[in-house]
Amino acid sequence: MAVGDGTNIKKDISLLEATAPLITMLASLIIGGMFIPVNAEFLIVVLLFSAIVAGISARRFGFGWKDIQKSTGDKISYALPAVLILLSIGILIGSWMYSGTIPMLVYYGIQLVNPEYIVLTAFLVTAVMSLTGSSWAAAGTIGVALIGVAAAMEAPMAATAGAIVSGAYFGDKLSPLSDSTNVCALGAGANLYDHIRHMLYTAGPSFVVAFTVYLFVGFFTDISEMMADPSSSPILGELEQIYTFSWILMLPPLIVIVGTFKRYEAALAMGVSSIVAIIVGLTVQDFSAINALKSAIVGFNGNMVGGDGAEHSDMLLMLLNRGGIYSMSNTLILIISAFLLAGAMDLSGALSKLLHSMLQFVNSIFSLIAATLASGIVMVGMTSHNSVSALIVGGLFEDSYKEQGLATVNLSRSMEDSITILESLMPWTVSGMYMAVTLGVPTVELAPWAVFNYCGLLFSLLIAATYKYTGFGIKMLEKE
Repeated sequence: MAVGDGTNIKKDISLLEATAPLITMLASLIIGGMFIPVNAEFLIVVLLFSAIVAGISARRFGFGWKDIQKSTGDKISYALPAVLILLSIGILIGSWMYSGTIPMLVYYGIQLVNPEYIVLTAFLVTAVMSLTGSSWAAAGTIGVALIGVAAAMEAPMAATAGAIVSGAYFGDKLSPLSDSTNVCALGAGANLYDHIRHMLYTAGPSFVVAFTVYLFVGFFTDISEMMADPSSSPILGELEQIYTFSWILMLPPLIVIVGTFKRYEAALAMGVSSIVAIIVGLTVQDFSAINALKSAIVGFNGNMVGGDGAEHSDMLLMLLNRGGIYSMSNTLILIISAFLLAGAMDLSGALSKLLHSMLQFVNSIFSLIAATLASGIVMVGMTSHNSVSALIVGGLFEDSYKEQGLATVNLSRSMEDSITILESLMPWTVSGMYMAVTLGVPTVELAPWAVFNYCGLLFSLLIAATYKYTGFGIKMLEKE
């Protein structure tokens, strides 16, 4: 193994040393979380502390700070499209608040959605929207509106956010337009449509469980007096004072939907949508141009508009005060911190050691699928990049699946059930931070309610464990 100073390292990293950064991270999260709120600032400190541990290992193997910087930079370059989408979402939300698009969706949503079933509605509507192929677009558009409706109804925010995340990944996972779906099929060497059909074995039961949970949430949710008659909510009158509602306000989301179907670059589609939203705000709402710029950069603020001189309620300000590039600043720092950790672990050989160590325990269908799931979780947790993770894990495990007589769609499905849908439940990953920031609910609060996401893992393990008795859910290689 070549190192930064030109020498050769003859001794491989030990498993204990390879896992040390992960143990540090887990211990810091558990112990620190007992005394400090688990927010973005806390996660940054945890990641940097873990990165220091990984950096010590990398230095022991001859790599210096310049090597770690280069490794980190390479990983950030892979994630640049996701970072651009993050920034675009910040602008998008601010401009949609400025145009009145999100407030209009909230306004009519409050009147049309049954408060008892807001969580179930959030799941179903987002699932349909995400069939366009983008979980991020679904959460960042209709998801933001739905979480606004939930806030105005005083509905359970964590459950609603978890349902939005569940719906976003259900549609994304089963869409042939999804980048992650295509990459997982490619990484495993599986046919795309065979891969999608095979995912139904875990996605179908997961959908049913999630649907049932969200339905029961409605049954057991106490309805406040305001929720019993949402049309009487005072927030409706406040929105009417500030905004003029018309069909033109739906142009910005229409641009995003069309752009998604046409497979345009997400950041560009969101950029065009934001420009149109600003034009709508200037013309239809008659808001000032300076506030348009403020909405895009620092975020929209309800105090930018007078509403006939009336003071705005705290509930309205909580709904409106959102968006802007600056709202993503903590997220970007978290991304850099996470990649510092991944870069150091990659240089020391820790990631490779962890993945290959898992292969040593493979001696059955269950152990192979369990090892794939664990590898996918570790890889995406360290790299925060599902495409890179899928390609690495797919290349590492493809031969093992063939040796067990298993079709590669089993591998691609296992990668989806770990890499794709579990990344959003890790607070330090790009997807985890995106969902938390976009929906305004911390990952640790929404994760228990993202039922669809973790059910995929559970059903994947259950199918593998019971296959020899049921013959269900595993596809064997066809004999030539």
